[in-house]
Amino acid sequence: MTLALELDDLRKSFGSAEIIRGLNLKVEKGERHAIIGPNGAGKSTMFNLITGRFPQTSGHVRLHGTDLTGLQPFQINRLGLSRSFQITNIFPKMTVFENVRCSLLWSMGFKYSFWNMVSRNRALNEGAEEILEQINLTVRRDLPAGVLSYAEQRALEIGITIAGGADVIMLDEPTAGMSNTETDYIVNLIEKVTENKTLIVVEHDMGVVFGLADRISVLVYGEIIATGTPEEVRSDQKVQEAYLGAALEDH
Repeated sequence: MTLALELDDLRKSFGSAEIIRGLNLKVEKGERHAIIGPNGAGKSTMFNLITGRFPQTSGHVRLHGTDLTGLQPFQINRLGLSRSFQITNIFPKMTVFENVRCSLLWSMGFKYSFWNMVSRNRALNEGAEEILEQINLTVRRDLPAGVLSYAEQRALEIGITIAGGADVIMLDEPTAGMSNTETDYIVNLIEKVTENKTLIVVEHDMGVVFGLADRISVLVYGEIIATGTPEEVRSDQKVQEAYLGAALEDH
């Protein structure tokens, strides 16, 4: 078993309140792993600890065996991990194409080079076009990102997330607030752009979770109470009592 991500007794306290209480989790390379749990369970806090937005109180996060303790989010990103957020995070006044092109700059070697004209760089522009095609936004390429529909903005954010070439992708509630049609569109997109990558997704829609995930972990009050295949989680009595209950009968 080759691990993409490992959490080892991960803990986070805010003052006297312990939010994450000794998480242990192993995500295999190439798998699609869903994190589910009730509101306030600590899912977003866990994401923020993994990606370096919050420092852990104790414990370790390892990406491909590398300990991420003390690293800044940009350093973690450059090691191959990228994420999206619950609230869409794009540049609304820039075009769709410019949003994607910006997300490619560092991975294509531009770094802090201020004298290069990105508009004239063929490889950079072709890379942006390829991602636009992947996320089905080529026809929207010249529009300001802020005028896209909600689902299209989420698709653009997913495109930005994958643009740097990360092989571990973390998506925080990618289908929240969407209609069934929009949800189907985003799920199909996620399946396509994360092929041969490791996916870790927080999601409340159980239809999405059970249709997308290879394995599921259930987080309740800062602790993982179960991890397994969709069928194993579906039939786990502790999970039913703590979170899912009758909702499982519909999926």
